[in-house]
Amino acid sequence: MSESSGPIAAPTGNPLLQAWTTPFETPPFTEIVPEHFLPAFERAFTDHAAEIAAIANDPTEPDFANTITALERSGKLLNRVAAVFYDLVSAHSNPALLEIDKDVSLRMARHWNPIMMNAVLFGRIAALHDKRAELKLTSEERRLLERTYTRFHRSGAGLDEAAKARMAEINERLAQLGTNFSHHLLGDEQDWFMEIGEGDTEGLPDSFVAAARAAADERGLPGKAVVTLSRSSVEPFLKMSGRRDLREKVYRAFIARGDNGNANDNNALIGEILGLREESAKLLGYPTFAAYRLEDSMAKTPEAVRGLLERVWKPARARAMADRDALQELVTEEGGNFELAPWDWRFYAEKLRQRRANFDDAAIKPYLSLDNMIVAAFDTATRLFGVTFAERKDVPVWHPDVRVWEVKDADGSHRGLFYGDYYARPSKRSGAWMTSLRDQQKLDGAVAPLIINVCNFSKGADGEPSLLSPDDARTLFHEFGHGLHGMMSDVTYPSLSGTSVFTDFVELPSQLYEHWQERPEVLRRFARHYQTGEPLPDDLLQRFIAARKFNQGFATVEFVSSALLDLEFHTQPAASVGDIRDFERRELDKIGMPDEIALRHRPTQFGHIFSGDHYASGYYSYMWSEVMDADAFGAFEEAGDIFDPKVAKRLRDDIYASGGSRDPEEAYIAFRGRAPEPDALLRRRGLLETPEAA
Repeated sequence: MSESSGPIAAPTGNPLLQAWTTPFETPPFTEIVPEHFLPAFERAFTDHAAEIAAIANDPTEPDFANTITALERSGKLLNRVAAVFYDLVSAHSNPALLEIDKDVSLRMARHWNPIMMNAVLFGRIAALHDKRAELKLTSEERRLLERTYTRFHRSGAGLDEAAKARMAEINERLAQLGTNFSHHLLGDEQDWFMEIGEGDTEGLPDSFVAAARAAADERGLPGKAVVTLSRSSVEPFLKMSGRRDLREKVYRAFIARGDNGNANDNNALIGEILGLREESAKLLGYPTFAAYRLEDSMAKTPEAVRGLLERVWKPARARAMADRDALQELVTEEGGNFELAPWDWRFYAEKLRQRRANFDDAAIKPYLSLDNMIVAAFDTATRLFGVTFAERKDVPVWHPDVRVWEVKDADGSHRGLFYGDYYARPSKRSGAWMTSLRDQQKLDGAVAPLIINVCNFSKGADGEPSLLSPDDARTLFHEFGHGLHGMMSDVTYPSLSGTSVFTDFVELPSQLYEHWQERPEVLRRFARHYQTGEPLPDDLLQRFIAARKFNQGFATVEFVSSALLDLEFHTQPAASVGDIRDFERRELDKIGMPDEIALRHRPTQFGHIFSGDHYASGYYSYMWSEVMDADAFGAFEEAGDIFDPKVAKRLRDDIYASGGSRDPEEAYIAFRGRAPEPDALLRRRGLLETPEAA
C-alpha cells in the first residue's frame, strides 16, 4: 500500500470514523477491514493537528485549563484508531496490515514530531511550569503539569531549529527501523517449524503432542504435529524431549531468530538504531542514550542500574555454575559421552529437579488448566479488591478465540471490560503483553477502560483443554496484574491513567500479582485435574512449593545477562559496537557468562529494546520492580493473611488505582510504610544461601 500525497477518501461507512453502537461502545471488530485504517488515520491526524494548533495559537494567556487540560482532551480519534490498529498488528496480523504498519509508523512519527517540538506550545507549557507553585493545583494536576513539561522537554521542544529538524529525521527513521525489526522477527517465527512424527516424541507428554497437533492445524497441516518458535512450544520441548538431536535443532532455530542472514536479518538494523539513539541523546545534552533514558525513571542513572544487576549477577552466576557441575555429573552418570550444551540444560535440570525435589512440571500440568487459572486470577482480584467478572458473548472480538468479561466493582457498578486472547497462532507476535483499547479517565465524565491480555499458550487438540506449565500460569497472573493496573485505575487525566508510569515501576503490579498464583490458598481451590476434577494432592503441592527456587541461578543468569547487554548497548559509543555478534560475545565473556546458558533475548530477537524504545536501557526494570514486589508481598505475609483487607485497600489505593498521578517512590512508601528492602529479591530467588545449600 503506497503513501498518498493527498487526503484519502474513506470507504463508505468506515466504522472507525463512526459512533460505535456496540455494547459499551467497543470496537466493532467484525466490521473493520484493513482498508479502513489509512483513511481513519488521515482524518485522525488532521483533527488532532487542528486541535493542537488551536491550543498553541490561543490568544489568551496560558492557564491550566486552556493548555494542559486542552492537551488532555485532544487526539481522541487518533487514540481510538491507533489502539485498534496496534492490537490487530500485534495479536492478529495479516500481510495487508503489516504493509499498512510500515506506512503508519512513518506517518505517526511525522505527525508527532511537529507537535512535541512546537516552540509556541512548549512556551505555554513552560510558562505554567515556571509558576506552578502559584497555580493552586491539586496533587494530580501538579503531577500532570510536571509530566507534560518533562515529556515535551525530553522530546526536544527546547532545541534550536536545526537540532529539531535533525531530531525529527531521527525519530522518523527510528520508527521505521523498529517496525522493520518486529516484522523481521515475526517473519522468522512464522517461517520455521519442525514436524515431529511418531519416532520423535520420546519424553513428550500427550498434552505437548496434542498442542503440537493444534499448532499444525493452525498452519494448515491437519493430521501432523509441529514444534514452532513460540516460547510456549520451544521451552517445554527443550525440557522434555529425549531426542538430543532434535533439542539442538529447535534450540539453534530459536536463538537464531533475526540472525539468519536472510531478508529478516536484524543485525544491520540494530547498528543503525543504536547510532541514531546516541545521536538523539547527544542533541538533548546527554552523553549516552542510557543516561538520557534513565534520568526519567526510578533508577535515575546507568550506574544505579549496573549496581543492582551486578549485585544479583554474582550470586546467580555462582548458583548457575554449581548447578552446571551437577548437571554434567548427571550426564556422565547416565552414560552420556558429551559436555553439557545449552540445548541440554533444561532437559537435565528437569531430571535433577525430579531427583532433588521429587517434582517435575509434567506432574502438575494436568492440574493447571487454562480455564481454572483464569478463574483463579479473577477470584484473587475479587478477594483483594471486591471486583467481579462476568463473561460477555455480545462484545465483538478480533478472533474467535478471544473472550471478554465485564468487570464490576463491589457495589455492582460497571468498571470496565477485560479481553483475554490466550492461544498462540501464526498471526500473533510471540510473547505475552497487556494493552488497552481505551484507558480509564474522568476528565469529561467517567470513561471505563477496555483492557487486553495477550498470551501465546499452546491450545489443546480435539476439544482437550489447554494445560499450562507453572511458568505459563505465572505469566497469566503476571499479565493479569498489568490488566488490573489498567482496570483499577482511578484518575482524572488520560495521560496519567493505568500503566502510564515509569518503566521500572510498571512491572510492580504485575510481578506482585504472581505471588498469589503460587500460594497454597489459591492452588488448593483452583488446581484441579482436568479429567477427574480432583484437587492437587497435598504432597504434590508441597513438592511444587519446595521446587520453586530450583534452577533460579539459570533463570537469573539468562535475564541479568540480557539486561546488562541492553545497558552496554546504550552506554558504549555506538561506533564501538561494530559487529553485533562480536559485541555480544565480548560482553558475555566480560561478565563470565556460562557457555551452557544463552541470553533470554539475543540482540536480533530482543524486541523489548529494538522493536521500539519502550524498554531500551530499561530491560532491567523487571528486576528493579522485583525488588519492590518481593518486599511488597511481605506486607500481606506480615499481616498473616494474603487477602488482608487493610493491606489490600492500601494496595488498591496507592499502587493499582493511582496510575501515574503520583511519584512512584512516594506511592510505594505510602503502601509499604517504608522504602523496599533490596535483599528481598535475593531471598525470593533463593540466592542468599550458598549454592551447596540449594
